[in-house]
Amino acid sequence: MSRSQSQKSHDAPHDVPHDPFHERLKAYEGRPAAVGGTGKDVVNLPMIRHWCEAMGDTDPAYRGPDAVAPPTMLQAWTMGGLSGHTDRSGAYDELSELLDGAGYTSVVATDCEQEYLRPLRPGDAITFDAVIESVSPRKTTKLGTGHFVTTRMDIRADGELAGTHRFRILKYTPAGRPKAAPAPRPRRPRPVVNRDNAGFWEGVAEHRLLVQRCGDCATLRFPWLPGCNACGSRRWDTVEASGEGTVYSYVVMHHPPFPAFDPPYAVGLIELAEGVRMISNVVGVPYDKVRIGMPVRLEFLKVDEELELPVFRAGGED
Repeated sequence: MSRSQSQKSHDAPHDVPHDPFHERLKAYEGRPAAVGGTGKDVVNLPMIRHWCEAMGDTDPAYRGPDAVAPPTMLQAWTMGGLSGHTDRSGAYDELSELLDGAGYTSVVATDCEQEYLRPLRPGDAITFDAVIESVSPRKTTKLGTGHFVTTRMDIRADGELAGTHRFRILKYTPAGRPKAAPAPRPRRPRPVVNRDNAGFWEGVAEHRLLVQRCGDCATLRFPWLPGCNACGSRRWDTVEASGEGTVYSYVVMHHPPFPAFDPPYAVGLIELAEGVRMISNVVGVPYDKVRIGMPVRLEFLKVDEELELPVFRAGGED
């Protein structure tokens, strides 16, 4: 028998378990998820400004008469908001219902990929088409067993292809949680300390929250960076934050569960009185009582015998 014949025999289809349900799922590959979709707004400066403020992005390319939109906003112009889109195809809903009916009722977004072909500028009218690109065979993950579904969206600006957005979810049946003997509580992950941020952690060890200040333009910045994101200067010193702040935004973490953390818990984007923002836990109130605009105060949480972290305590419950 030749080598090629031997290889062909080894990879023969009868060696691969046949999955009739996956064959039903694969029938949806190539079917449209949205046809002739239209962005609810043209590309515009106010939305660009809100995005940049939320992200803390001060790049001058996103301001002024020659502004372009940040590339990562690509999907934002296609979103339907609370009222949704009326031009969505029924194929995606059919696929989702088929998976639900088979017991894959939970869903989690796993990753996305974007390709940028041309910048988006204020005034561009956005249209898009989406297709169900692939449905994976059944996979077993730590969350449970299910199928990965990938959709591809082609996004056009005034009819010209501007970019492609791939979005992947896992539709799954949650894994059972067998009872086990209590294990020692794992330690929190250690922060990565390097030459660029060592001074920050030295301040934390002294119960001081230090913010970098540019030595040329005096712009405050956080997190710590080797150079100023406003003027590019590499000269800097520090100022000590007062510890006063407000919740600028927040999320409540439920999944995935992670050793040393007890979900659900609130993670806040805290705007310090000095004007910079940092991410940390909000403590002192239940996670479902955290609110945007809530005043908070810095304190230092001793996590274990080696590690202390800056967190923000709210004054009390609503």
